[in-house]
Amino acid sequence: MRWTRQIWMRLATINALISTLALMLSAYAPEPVSSIVRIGAQVQFMHSMASIACATFMNVGAQGARHAPAFLLSGSLLFALLHYGQAIGFLGPQLGVTCFAMILMASGWLIMFAAGRAIDK
Repeated sequence: MRWTRQIWMRLATINALISTLALMLSAYAPEPVSSIVRIGAQVQFMHSMASIACATFMNVGAQGARHAPAFLLSGSLLFALLHYGQAIGFLGPQLGVTCFAMILMASGWLIMFAAGRAIDK
């Protein structure tokens, strides 16, 4: 299977849908749980949108941006799942794994930054 722009955009859309549903459901949870879910959902959603923005980067010449969604989506999904798991009591705080997820997401942003140098050349 080849990772194409079409697959990344579909995965980003599904990721955004999951985060939107989690955010909506968090309104019915008690406050300590709700705030944990909200953080996970917001981070997941913003990185889904960033993955979709990678298509725009590629359309204007930044072909290197095609690598960013792998990092943005995997990192944000891992980050969100850790928070959702903590909210339902399945997981405790997982600082090491959370830091790994943050490194993945930061790598995606750095890839987009580096790819931006090819825009309009």
